[in-house]
Amino acid sequence: MRDLHVIEAPQTAALVMDPIKARLLAALSAPASAASLAGKVGLARQKVNYHLRALEEHGLVEPVEERQWGGLTERLVVATAASYVVSPAALGCIGADPARSNDRLSASYLIALAARIVSEVGRLWRTARTGNKRLATLSIDTVIRFKSPAERAAFTEDLTNAVAALAARYHDERTSGGRPHRLVVAAYPAPAGTKPGG
Repeated sequence: MRDLHVIEAPQTAALVMDPIKARLLAALSAPASAASLAGKVGLARQKVNYHLRALEEHGLVEPVEERQWGGLTERLVVATAASYVVSPAALGCIGADPARSNDRLSASYLIALAARIVSEVGRLWRTARTGNKRLATLSIDTVIRFKSPAERAAFTEDLTNAVAALAARYHDERTSGGRPHRLVVAAYPAPAGTKPGG
């Protein structure tokens, strides 16, 4: 079981948005049969089987074992990932795109950037896994409490200058074997209850 699965196909995205199928996926962190799931989700075994087949067809669950009980075969399945993210690619041409925004300080631009990250990194990660390779990434996540708007503005300027200096120092347009990397820096008010540094 992978820790995360990024969904790009619209039909698969629609499946995981179905409340019953989402409950079944959540219950399948460990192998289970349709019969054992039926009691947990309050559905008939045949209905659970129907939903499990649809999830299996889209690669969201996979069989792990078959058991014989008298003349019956019991299949045990498990979710293919611990959690799922729907890529904006599933929305096709109506998915969020930062190129559609002129205001780089707006929340909509930031959300579109985040959507592009999910789409691009999800695609790269799937390709890397297919080739049994690792995907080189860097993530920094912290919370900073500013004393005042002036300090926040000063931090923004310092950060901008530092990133610009690092980019100028390490960027090499001429190296044929070099691989470009996208760097996105984002800041927004942390939700209530978020602890500093976390």
